[in-house]
Amino acid sequence: MKRIDAYLFFEENCREAMTFYHECFGGELFMQSVGDTPAASHMPPHMSNFIMHASIKNDNVILMASDNCMGQPIVKGKDVSLAISCNSVEELNDLFARLCAGGKVISQPKLEFWGDTFGSLVDKYGFNWMLFHNANQ
Repeated sequence: MKRIDAYLFFEENCREAMTFYHECFGGELFMQSVGDTPAASHMPPHMSNFIMHASIKNDNVILMASDNCMGQPIVKGKDVSLAISCNSVEELNDLFARLCAGGKVISQPKLEFWGDTFGSLVDKYGFNWMLFHNANQ
């Protein structure tokens, strides 16, 4: 495992929040809107400016975030996921199986359009996890 990072979920103000955090932490800011992805064709038109994925990276911080694109209300305290960057797909699948024991699968691990193998779950204690592996890193 490379690292564990925080992933924040926002109600339509991800762009504003990540701009603020960028001013606080510095580093490199990346933001991709729903309208700039293949997912746009599966989403209502009003969501095209929502942030699908954002990140801030510097020597000490990796903070990732998105707007709530799933349609479920965000409950404060449940709006943070722990994101694990895995060294291989095999490691991802092994950790995923271990973490979801007694929990709930949100998204089975699979290769996604952005290039990562990705899966998400809620563990038996109610914590959100996102596991990913990027073969190009």
